[in-house]
Order: sequence, then C-alpha cells, then structure tokens
Amino acid sequence: MITDDKVVSFNYTLKDEMGGELERSGNEPLQYLHGHQNIIPGLEKALAGLAVSDKKSVTVTPEEGYGEYNPELKFSAEVEKFGEKVPPVGAMVQIHAQDEQVVLAQVVELKDKEVVLDANPPLAGKTLCFDVEIVEIRDASEEELAHHHPHGPDGHHH
Repeated sequence: MITDDKVVSFNYTLKDEMGGELERSGNEPLQYLHGHQNIIPGLEKALAGLAVSDKKSVTVTPEEGYGEYNPELKFSAEVEKFGEKVPPVGAMVQIHAQDEQVVLAQVVELKDKEVVLDANPPLAGKTLCFDVEIVEIRDASEEELAHHHPHGPDGHHH
C-alpha cells in the first residue's frame, strides 16, 4: 500500500479539463518517493493508500498542482541580451533574476527588439486530469530516504 517512504512506480495519462491529452508516461512508469514532495501535492494525496494494480482517475486543481498563473512572471527582455543566438518561440531558457537566482522561462513571442518570456510553469493555472495505474510499490533504501528521491535500478543518478 502507498504510504510515506515508499517508492511508487505508476503509469499515467495527463489530460486537460477538455479531455485533450497533455502527456503520458510512455514505455517507462514514473517513479517517485511518496511523502517527499517529488510530485504535485494533489496527485500525491490522491495516490496515498492505493495498492499495486489499482487504477484511479484524479482531478487536481491549480492550487494543488502547479499553482495559479501569475501574470507578473511574463516579461520582456531586450534581444541584445541573447547575443547572436536568439532562441525560437517555445524554447526554454535559463535567466538570472534580480536576486541572481536562475529561473527557467519559455520564449512565448519574438518582437523587433524584445523577447517575451514566461517564467510560469507550463501547467500553471490549469486543472489537471490524471488516469493512473500503480505498477510497483517498494520500501525506499536508506540512501533514497537521505536523498529524498528514488534511485533507478542501476543505483544513484542525478
């Protein structure tokens, strides 16, 4: 059964509120360490108590997912700041915030002298609909507990 400190593997399909598929787990199940904030809070809460082979449909609000969309995180930067290689629309770029923290932002528009960036998570403000199937549950190793995330079958990888 899924409880804190268990490594959980699950397959999933993620859809938006209209039923449009956003992503799926593919050939490899997603693996996370339960109770250690490895996945969004609403999904982690919904998976607690499930067992291997259980299937569940879960709806996660923005508050329990990637947060509300913050319009203040959409801003423009001068094209010159990117040098000769201006990233295309859709590209993810690392930028330095005012406090020197590195922030990931997506290029959402190119203007004559500006690049418009959005540092909101791509799924911010969206209600998310997951269909999940639990594939495996196991006890976490001491190393996994110390690192607060699962390690693959071949050991520790970052």
